[in-house]
Amino acid sequence: MQDTELLQKAREAQKNSYSPYSHFAVGAALLTKSGRVYLGTNIENASYGLSLCAERVAVFKAVSEGEKEFLKIAVVCPASEGVCRPCGSCLQAMREFAPDLTVIMANAKGEQETRTLRELFPYPFGL
Repeated sequence: MQDTELLQKAREAQKNSYSPYSHFAVGAALLTKSGRVYLGTNIENASYGLSLCAERVAVFKAVSEGEKEFLKIAVVCPASEGVCRPCGSCLQAMREFAPDLTVIMANAKGEQETRTLRELFPYPFGL
């Protein structure tokens, strides 16, 4: 799957964001080795620590369906400056399953950047 297709799927997921507190809708699309794509969006909660980022939602959906081999993830956000980078919690969650994951990050203006998970998160916990 081309990066542009995966980014489009992430934009579709972004529409389902539940972000009444931050008003910052994020979408993610995770491509697995089997070719399936799992979508995720951020889901906020009044008790902010209970909120989930789009990337972790996509990863957890995939794992709950038996998928544990990931190739790349696209992440989109409404920022007008800079791309949407995954937070540390998301990086650690992705690293658990896919240390060689490709991360495609984009914003509302169409700017994008591609990095490896190892570049974004060189010193993970565990494994």
